[in-house]
Amino acid sequence: MSDGLWDWALKAYAAPGVADACLHLQDAAEQNVPLLLWAAWVAETGRRPVEDDIEAACDTARAWDGSAVSPLRAIRRTLKAPIPDIDDAAREAVREQIKAVELLAERKLLEALEALAPAPSGSPRRAIEGLVETARLWARVIPRPALVVLSERLPA
Repeated sequence: MSDGLWDWALKAYAAPGVADACLHLQDAAEQNVPLLLWAAWVAETGRRPVEDDIEAACDTARAWDGSAVSPLRAIRRTLKAPIPDIDDAAREAVREQIKAVELLAERKLLEALEALAPAPSGSPRRAIEGLVETARLWARVIPRPALVVLSERLPA
C-alpha cells in the first residue's frame, strides 16, 4: 500500500536537498510548498488530475496559506531576531510553539489536498510533470529550473 500524502511528504522533505529546494521555491518564486509536494505525490502515485482538480487544489492552498500558514510563518520569522527587553529563552520558546502550529497548519493543508486528489488510475509519472502542471495554475511565471531541481532531489 502506498503512503498517504503526509507520510510521503515527510520522507520527501527529509531527502537531501529537498528542503532547500522547497524553501527556494517558496521564498524566491512565491510557490506553495505543500501544494508542490501534493503535485509531485499525485504524479508519482499514478493519479491523473484534470485541470479542475488542480485549480481546486490551488484555491484550497491559497485560502489556507493566506489565513493560517503565511501569518504563522511571518510571526515565526519575526521571532527569530532578539526583541528588546524580552529574554531570548522566552522568545525562542514562543517561536518553537508557533513553529509547531505552523507545521500543524501545513499538515492540515496536505490532508485537505489529499482529499482533492483523484484515485490512482494509471502508471506513475515523473514528479516534474505534476510540478509544472500545478505551478502553471498557481502563478503566471513557472520557475521551471527550480522545479527541475526539486524533482531531481525527490526520492524515487
